[in-house]
Amino acid sequence: MRHAFVDTMTAILAEDPRTALVLADISASAFHVAADRHPDRVLNVGIREQLMLGVAGGLALTGLRPVVHSYAPFLVERAYEQIKLDLDHQAASAVLVGIGASYDRAAAGRTHLSPADVALIDTLDGWTVHVPGHRDEVPDLLRSTVAGDSSAYLRLSAESNDRPRGGDGTLQLVRDAGPGAALLVAVGPLLDIALAAVRELPVSVAWTHRPRPFDTAGLRALAGTEVILVEPYLAGTSSRVVGAALVDRPHRLLALGVGRAELRRYGSAEDHHRWHGLDAAGLRQSVTSFLTP
Repeated sequence: MRHAFVDTMTAILAEDPRTALVLADISASAFHVAADRHPDRVLNVGIREQLMLGVAGGLALTGLRPVVHSYAPFLVERAYEQIKLDLDHQAASAVLVGIGASYDRAAAGRTHLSPADVALIDTLDGWTVHVPGHRDEVPDLLRSTVAGDSSAYLRLSAESNDRPRGGDGTLQLVRDAGPGAALLVAVGPLLDIALAAVRELPVSVAWTHRPRPFDTAGLRALAGTEVILVEPYLAGTSSRVVGAALVDRPHRLLALGVGRAELRRYGSAEDHHRWHGLDAAGLRQSVTSFLTP
């Protein structure tokens, strides 16, 4: 996904003089060609993420469309105050593109983990969040987002489903288990794992790459009384949205995702999937317990 972003963003900078790219050293070498061609619109501020967001806010106020890129913990967590003040409070918009989702770079330690990024963005109003499930979904999502005029966060990952699905972000019914079945909503790259987890279980599966704004109309059309959320970031991030969408219906909700407990462990992304119960076996155990009377 990172390579797809670099290639597509390089092309966008050449095509659209309204666009600008702001970096804080991360991926700067990958954009050296674009920086040589557009030195006034590819800006590397060094390892100063707060400044990176401040510069983006200023560029947006001049009429440019800034794209801001770094690792998720540096982009969202470290610079959250500047997102809040230099973008939102100033009515300035930008496209944030994060890599290293949740625990992609687990071997680099806690500094590179960011399971709370979407929850933080969710404290702001009017943001769109895209969580692609395959690298081939990235170009269209990036192009359509940059072509817009509101703030958005693209959460890129090293994890991937076996094929792209695309779509406009509304819920796609991938597996229909029939009337009355529980509905599992998988976000981004967790679809394949979720499908493997509920194989032979009476569970319908829907998928989206756009958890914000959440497709509440689609949820209401598909959901029965039991809803299961499987998100590749902090567990429960979308619980309030689902609860509000189904407030007039009796329902039960199981929210699965990255746990809040501080593991204080390195390991691989696969290890963290297992530790947080987000591998197929862990999901199956959670879903089975939830559905068992």
